[in-house]
Amino acid sequence: MKLAYQQAAAEDYEAINQKLEKKDSLEVLKWAYQAYGDDIVYACSFGAEGMVLIDMIYKVKKEAAIVFLDTDFHFKETYELIDQVKQRYPSLRIELTKPGLTPAEQAEAHGSELWKVNPDLCCKIRKLIPLEQELNKYTAWMSGLRREQSSTRANTQFVNQDQRFQSIKICPLIHWTEEEIWMYINLHQLPYNSLHDRNYPSIGCEYCTKPVQKGEDPRSGRWANTNKTECGLHQQG
Repeated sequence: MKLAYQQAAAEDYEAINQKLEKKDSLEVLKWAYQAYGDDIVYACSFGAEGMVLIDMIYKVKKEAAIVFLDTDFHFKETYELIDQVKQRYPSLRIELTKPGLTPAEQAEAHGSELWKVNPDLCCKIRKLIPLEQELNKYTAWMSGLRREQSSTRANTQFVNQDQRFQSIKICPLIHWTEEEIWMYINLHQLPYNSLHDRNYPSIGCEYCTKPVQKGEDPRSGRWANTNKTECGLHQQG
């Protein structure tokens, strides 16, 4: 995987994105699986975007690999949704990957509420390190990032040089709006996390996710009352 990443220069990514520029998401997915086959994994958080992408992936590759970072701190509604997805798309290879430390071990080493005193370290232990270990098994990975979600995601391309994980990151939904995401979910009657109906537009771990009031930034409920806006999965460097 490292070799494939190192051999691809910035010009290569620009050329690929120019080729895909006028393609729709399904065509980008077809290109991705033709290019990487079983050597690509979708890192899914099972948010609204995730449900759209899973449904589209299933149309292209019914035995696609999907990994969920099971921090042990997710809402029960998230785990219930994963069970629904497994029933609806039985051939998908969905893996729930765990951190190296159990919640009890983390509490013993770092205190009982690490997410409060050092949320970056908590994310590193429970998300970043597990994902890095998973991505070492693949050449490329997929994400449901959309450009309109935040200023930090506004320049995301279909195919991205991922310096953080020394990998290739593919984002088929970059042009989708939130309205289009929900139109697709409703049109295809897809299951989704019931917390979305209770003012949770962006859902992460239970301890670090709060409901959002009308008119507030959709991601303001993540790590509320801190300066933190991302877990670090999509930050470069």
